[in-house]
Amino acid sequence: QVQLSESGGGSVPAGGSLTLTCAASGSLSRRNFMGWFRQTPGKEREGVAVIHKSDDRTTYADSVQGRFTISQTYTKTTVYLQMNSLKPEDTGVYYCAAGLLSWRQEQQNLSPLEYTYWGQGIQVTVSS
Repeated sequence: QVQLSESGGGSVPAGGSLTLTCAASGSLSRRNFMGWFRQTPGKEREGVAVIHKSDDRTTYADSVQGRFTISQTYTKTTVYLQMNSLKPEDTGVYYCAAGLLSWRQEQQNLSPLEYTYWGQGIQVTVSS
């Protein structure tokens, strides 16, 4: 099992920055990807950014490319999402997730369907 705990959400004006933190505990062998997903009312959950545990490969959604940066600690137990130049459309509940993706699943590594373990979610609000 893998347990995930998010922190760092809050409210900021447009153009501001926030850093989200996800602390993972449990079995490292049960995950090779960790990442951030978000959901807004009336919309499906979408992938924001993910990172590979071993080689730090990253994938970003087009909507956040160049503004958000995902990173992890050397121990691979904590993942960060640095969010800069925030926009009102970035508002939503952000979830940390982890999964053990096969080579085929890696081709869809921003899909929430490929992830097994989820945090409780944390609110991010960006005001215009």
